[in-house]
Amino acid sequence: MVPFTVLSLLGGAYLYATVPVSYQSQSSVALLDSSAVARLAPTFGNPISNAGGSLIVTADVLIRTLESSDAAKELHSRGVTDPYTAGFAPESDSPLLVLSVTGTDRAKVLKETDTLTAFAGEQLDALQAAAKVPPAYLVQTAPVVLPQTPVAESKNRYQGIAAVVILGVVSAFLLSILMEGVTVVRRRRGAAAGPRQARAPGRVRRGWFNRRVDATAILTVYLVLAFFIPSNLALPALGGVGTPANVFALLGLLWYLATWLGGRILPAPGTRLARVAMCVLGAAVVLAYIADALRESSHQEILGADRGLIGFLVWVSLVVLTSAGVQERGRLDVLMRRVVVLGAVVAAIGFYDFFAATNIADSIHIPGLQTSVAQVTTMDRGSFTRPRSTTAQPLEFGGMLAILLPFAIQQAFDPVRRHLHVLRRWGPVLLIAGALPLTVSRTSIIGLLLVAAVMVPRWKPARRWTAIAVMTASIAVFKVLVPGLIGTITGLFASFLSNSDSSTQARTVKYSAIVPYLKEHPLFGRGFGTFTPDLYFFTDNQYMLTLAEMGALGFVALLVLFVVGIHQGGAVRRLARTEADRELGQAFFASSLVALVISATFDSLSFPMFAGLFFLLLGAGGSYLGFVRREAAATAPVPAARTTAEAQLPQLVESR
Repeated sequence: MVPFTVLSLLGGAYLYATVPVSYQSQSSVALLDSSAVARLAPTFGNPISNAGGSLIVTADVLIRTLESSDAAKELHSRGVTDPYTAGFAPESDSPLLVLSVTGTDRAKVLKETDTLTAFAGEQLDALQAAAKVPPAYLVQTAPVVLPQTPVAESKNRYQGIAAVVILGVVSAFLLSILMEGVTVVRRRRGAAAGPRQARAPGRVRRGWFNRRVDATAILTVYLVLAFFIPSNLALPALGGVGTPANVFALLGLLWYLATWLGGRILPAPGTRLARVAMCVLGAAVVLAYIADALRESSHQEILGADRGLIGFLVWVSLVVLTSAGVQERGRLDVLMRRVVVLGAVVAAIGFYDFFAATNIADSIHIPGLQTSVAQVTTMDRGSFTRPRSTTAQPLEFGGMLAILLPFAIQQAFDPVRRHLHVLRRWGPVLLIAGALPLTVSRTSIIGLLLVAAVMVPRWKPARRWTAIAVMTASIAVFKVLVPGLIGTITGLFASFLSNSDSSTQARTVKYSAIVPYLKEHPLFGRGFGTFTPDLYFFTDNQYMLTLAEMGALGFVALLVLFVVGIHQGGAVRRLARTEADRELGQAFFASSLVALVISATFDSLSFPMFAGLFFLLLGAGGSYLGFVRREAAATAPVPAARTTAEAQLPQLVESR
């Protein structure tokens, strides 16, 4: 894998350095009727009002003339050496032409577009002069849109780079499988030929290059990429799903398949439930994709459906790596601690955004990545800036922290970590829980209250009353440190209950607006990933969005995901042999319940960081359930062998 991957990366870097960025400039030209023809339609001094649909044939002749070889030679002599195009304006029934020039020199492209625009008018005059058209009946050209400032067209460039890198990585993957098969065959032949003399065990050096790569290491890299690279930055060739974290997750799935085919790793027993839930969701996604292909969908919807399939594969890779790839309980504990620590860092960045009234994600720019969605500006509510840290939106920031908070609390109480300093244990809890109210969002407060309602009643009385006192004191601390914040939050819920909030009213209107789309395709939906805001509108509700995209079957599959997560947490709590494992099961229970409830307040799975963390926790819950089941089976008492009456009888011996 290493040499081919390195070669593909070097090839992509070479293309990035040698292939220049192309620029494109456009202008629009309209054909105007002669004054003699347009006498019946008064112009009132406006010549553009003479443009009519009767000049379509004239416009077609002019386009063919501009694309002829003679015109190309003439333009070349005038300095137009870059490729150019001439055609009708899209979705226009009038004689409106669009002229464009594409080249690598921005200033030259603009000059060539200006030359092409003037040349179009000259060619039209030459055609009419050759036909000896009377001056009163001459058709004229009028530039409607002057030559525009050239825009960088880097999509084709990045598509070529991505094709080289993907081809190299896939080739490395296939060759690694082939070499693995050859190695297995050679080992079997060597074993059949006879045992070899054992070598003396050498000294094993521990270092970065001698560390064993496992699912925990791969998922750690994914979390770093997902948490600290803004989700709006993606590879141009892949669109919104082409974030570095998603691409690395797909490579992780290829790694798992390679190790599984080579016989080096097997799915852990007792962890199948999470993967079965993903199979149910996969069936809904595939059927929705087929439904989108059967209807008359637009090009944007087809691209959205393709992106939806890629995003689903990312979710599959996260569930498979966590539930089937982690083979040791200790490595899974390490992964969960890393998740909490990285989430605490994201929360700390949110504190900075809140008090500095800025968005730190706006200042992050990575070469080779482009913004795939519209830039989100700083959002305010009341007199407070709503932080979003490195997430795409404050709602995603609050939702992500809400499903992560139970694990931060569980790790703080874990007896194994009592030897650590109090700040190392309780620092993540303070950062994550403290950042939730700063989002000034009902979603965050609902998630915080659900975590408290699920976890606090299960604690012993001393810990329970201490927690209630701490939560009460934290409200007073917020009132002192951030004056007006508690009042703004309570005002949000008061306006929600009285139905006087503009945000609530806007969502209610969307619920009625989405009903016609649900009636069109009630069973399989319009296609996963096709109900995009640029084509339709924001739903602000994951369940409504799922009904529109995947129909009733997708809605059931979504509920299965949440119910499976809740069931896994409850099962871990019931089968656990220690109090620490019972609290861990309660944390999974609370996290899945929070995801179930707050998905009704925003389209949760449309945000990559929240969705990635949710599916990682779903797989981790299945993996913990498998470990707890095996531990329970190993410690279960073995029933003693029953002593039968026949066993006590004397043995008969045959005599001769």
